[in-house]
Amino acid sequence: MDTLALEATGGKKPANGAAVVAPPVPAQAPVKRKPAKKAKKAVVFFEVEILDAKTKDKLCFLDKVEPNATIGEIKSMFHKSHPQWYPARQSIRLDPKGKSLKDEDVLQHLPVGTTATFYFRDLGAQISWVTVFLTEYTGPLVIYLMFYFRVPFIYAPKYDFTTSKHWVVHLACMCHSFHYVKRLLETLFVHRFSHGTMPLRNIFKNCSYYWGFAAWMAYYINHPLYTPPIYGEQQIRLALIIFLFCQIGNFSIHIALRNLRPPGSKTRKIPYPTKNPFTWIFLLVSCPNYTYELGAWLGFTVMTQCLPVAFFTLVGFIQMTVWAKGKHRSYLKEFRDYPPLRSPILPFIL
Repeated sequence: MDTLALEATGGKKPANGAAVVAPPVPAQAPVKRKPAKKAKKAVVFFEVEILDAKTKDKLCFLDKVEPNATIGEIKSMFHKSHPQWYPARQSIRLDPKGKSLKDEDVLQHLPVGTTATFYFRDLGAQISWVTVFLTEYTGPLVIYLMFYFRVPFIYAPKYDFTTSKHWVVHLACMCHSFHYVKRLLETLFVHRFSHGTMPLRNIFKNCSYYWGFAAWMAYYINHPLYTPPIYGEQQIRLALIIFLFCQIGNFSIHIALRNLRPPGSKTRKIPYPTKNPFTWIFLLVSCPNYTYELGAWLGFTVMTQCLPVAFFTLVGFIQMTVWAKGKHRSYLKEFRDYPPLRSPILPFIL
């Protein structure tokens, strides 16, 4: 008799020698083991030292900086120890003569060790782009109207507060005013800026350009001895159509670019044509806002047949070409699938 049978009869064998059947042993439920807790990874903090890019003097030392901290956050920490250098005024670099790091760059993704060394350069006093544009565009609007209404001390006293006898002068004033009012409204309600500020010193250069050219153009267009275009009404009407067409196109491009960037975001996307026919030029041009801007001023030049306007258009075209080429190179560098047929500002030419 096996051991289990004896245990079932209290350890005694039955008298008649009958076999004793042991009761079934209940199966034991499998023991559930709790999964072992994963050991938390220890956070490795960074030490950040910021040196002056010119003198190499240590300006700040930041201890226990989290690895996912951004350059923007580091600028804020640096600002606490040096209140005179607010974040917009700071340029933080990996090399004293290198490029400025972006505010969204993450510390642990940069080519630095746990003891990171950055170099600081003061960008100077800053001013918001909105303020810059409002100042740049309000000036030409007011200055041109001063010449149009012939306020005293501009022309001979007998012409004070008189009006021109040529209707193209009045049309030119309306077109010039429309252009800058449009720019002011776009600054307030359309544009979204990737960079919030620019150096304060640049506003004097920019205003000198816009204000000076506005005064030069307005002086000759509104001059008492101004003569209208050679081909008369036909030339003026054709130029007006070009001007208005390009103004609408320029506005359409600004709306399309605005829709690519959500509010408060600095994301960049490849601009593509939309259902608006004025945006179809994106098929061939990277910066069609400059293309339309050039077309508008060409129309204004033909309308007024004024040499200062032609010179302003030429200088503007050169500057816009520089900007367009820079943006085109940036697109090609950032996006591998960027459309290869596009030119910076003029289709198949430039």
